[in-house]
Amino acid sequence: MKRFWVLAGALAVTLCALALAMWLGAASFDARRYDQHRSRLQKVMREQPTADRLTRGLEAEGSPLVATAATAEEKERVAAARGAARLGEIREKASRYAELRVYRASDMLYFVYFDADGVMRDFTCVSR
Repeated sequence: MKRFWVLAGALAVTLCALALAMWLGAASFDARRYDQHRSRLQKVMREQPTADRLTRGLEAEGSPLVATAATAEEKERVAAARGAARLGEIREKASRYAELRVYRASDMLYFVYFDADGVMRDFTCVSR
C-alpha cells in the first residue's frame, strides 16, 4: 500500500512539473512571437512607407489587406470586429490618424495607422 502512494505522489509531481513546463513554454513562445511581429513593423515604419507601398510589400510576403477604414464609423466597426483585447488602444490610435488598414500576417493581425498624406505613423499587433 505504501508503494502505491509513493508511485501516485511521484506521478502527480511529474504531471505538475510537465504542465508547468508546457505552460512556461507556451507563454515564452507567445512573447517571442509578439516581439518578432512588433520588431518587423518598427523596422518598416522607420522607412515611412505609404499605404500603397506597404500593402504591396506585405501582400508580396503573404500578408493580405483584410480591411480599410477612413471614417470614424468604419474605424469603430473594424476595431470592434477584429480588435479583441487591444480594442481600447486601437480606438485611441485610430482617432488620431486619417486611415486604418488591417493586414493578416499568419497568426497575427496588423492594425496600421496612416496620416493624411498616406504615410505609416503607428501600428498595433493583435493575436488572432
